[in-house]
Amino acid sequence: MLWIDEQRPKTLRQLNFHEALTARLQRLANDGEIPHLLVHGPPGAGKATRISCLLRAMYGVGAERKRLDRREFKTPSGQTVELSMVSSAYHIEMCPSDAGNYDRYVIQDIIKEVASHTSLHSTGLGGKENVDRDGDAMDLEDDAKKSSSKPPFKVVLLMEVDRLSRQAQAALRRTMEKYSSSCRLILCGSSLSKVIEPVRSRCLKLRVPLPQHEQVCDVLAAICRKKRLDLPPEFARSLSEHSNRNLRRAILLLEAAYVQSYPFSRDQAVTPLDWEAHIAILAKELSREQTPAKLLRARQMLYELLTNCIPGDVILDKLTQELLKNLDAQLKPEITRWAAFYAHRIAMGSKEIFHLEAFVAKYMAVYKKYINDMFGGDF
Repeated sequence: MLWIDEQRPKTLRQLNFHEALTARLQRLANDGEIPHLLVHGPPGAGKATRISCLLRAMYGVGAERKRLDRREFKTPSGQTVELSMVSSAYHIEMCPSDAGNYDRYVIQDIIKEVASHTSLHSTGLGGKENVDRDGDAMDLEDDAKKSSSKPPFKVVLLMEVDRLSRQAQAALRRTMEKYSSSCRLILCGSSLSKVIEPVRSRCLKLRVPLPQHEQVCDVLAAICRKKRLDLPPEFARSLSEHSNRNLRRAILLLEAAYVQSYPFSRDQAVTPLDWEAHIAILAKELSREQTPAKLLRARQMLYELLTNCIPGDVILDKLTQELLKNLDAQLKPEITRWAAFYAHRIAMGSKEIFHLEAFVAKYMAVYKKYINDMFGGDF
């Protein structure tokens, strides 16, 4: 098991940072009647972990007994859409944006199905099965209380809600109003601005910011203590900086460094991720040469990234960062503006490669014109 899964907190008491947010989640769990929630924040901040801990606080250990299902959904046009989801006796977790253009049908069907089932007070959660794997006596007492009184509704957890189409978000707004008495929605996403206002206004918004560098270092040090490993503070700080305070990435980098070379040293180099190194190479090639042959080569490299499941918006963001490193200050605003333009195109369109290639072509044209205007001649 990866360290990121093995060391994941399971209860609100085990969370390491954002104490004010944790206390707010605990009050919501104690109250029982939670509203629809919209949990947002950058990747690696701990959104999914806090949602999981909230469900555990509301329903007890039964919320952790999950199973993986493969469901088929029928669209009005007769198409069949397959989607994976994780479910327990008390909630369903899914990513409807994986259905592409059919995401609105998936949302409507699954919420209707959950709302129609009212057998929520499952039995069999008492006794020895309630023992938490960490052996925390206080958590065991909370689970015993939750087994006798649980909220009278199920929870539908929708991941990456900011990647849903506008039609799906409109369908979500109508559906969450209609079935609010029998189910609650917890929406999770990175960008609040990509969620339409009618959906945002019907939810309690909870922002999960990235932890500070010191907090990331503390978490890494705690993991190493449990593993009986020595972690130099300087190397922990380097991991935090290379991960840009993304805790999930920092833990993955720590485990990768342990596999590659342990014991750790203070000045140990952090190995970059393969896809990040790939984009860095692409950025250098684009700045070195602006020709049709280089554009064709860039298309091939972009295809390689997309076929390895790197999202188009992530590719564009990282590529822009790498390109800006090699640019003069007066050229950076224009490239940033075009990056934002094509980021919007990626969000609205369905073929990411078209917009990524268009951004690369635009960068090559702008950069070549700038070089020619500055030095003259045909470079």
